[in-house]
Amino acid sequence: MKRLTLICATALVALLAALPASAQFKIGPRIGMQVSSLHFDSDLFSSDNRYGFTGGLQAEFMIPAVSVGLDASVMYVRRNDRFMAENSSSEVEVNRDYIDIPINLKWKISVPMISSFLKPYVFTGPDFAFLTSKQAISDAWNSKKFSVAWNFGFGVELINHLQIGASYGIGVSKAAEYVGVTSGSQDIQGKNRYWTVSAAYLF
Repeated sequence: MKRLTLICATALVALLAALPASAQFKIGPRIGMQVSSLHFDSDLFSSDNRYGFTGGLQAEFMIPAVSVGLDASVMYVRRNDRFMAENSSSEVEVNRDYIDIPINLKWKISVPMISSFLKPYVFTGPDFAFLTSKQAISDAWNSKKFSVAWNFGFGVELINHLQIGASYGIGVSKAAEYVGVTSGSQDIQGKNRYWTVSAAYLF
């Protein structure tokens, strides 16, 4: 995990250093909705998709000549989860609060005749999540204080300011772990997976 974080941070610094002086900078508020679940590495547990909220600030650096750049956000995220053991009616429900820092490589696609007011875009990059709520989920489960996911997304920019996008995040590190002592259930991990739909207005 430390190695992955170091690689991502090094890549970010290199990309920022490569941005020319002509790069365009925008910043503004971003809000949205997230549908999340915990994906377990064991068939003993299953999870439902649950709705949550996200809001924060987004910044964007673009190189106009190639329509490629970076966007980075600092977001509050509420992830609501419900999961259960197979062959059991006992459910665990938990609301987890995070500060997420997604950093994406973005490509805006120029379309003749409409690019002045509408630009599709695609993006991908890591999402660093820092838990701000309590670590204990239940007597048998704990949340991790830090986790990493990878985002893949697309969207559209309207009138050069309003960006409406959707993304899917796949956890690459564990976000929750089983700490109980039930026989055969040790070392079970849960990773965040989530859809995010958001809108940002950048100045």
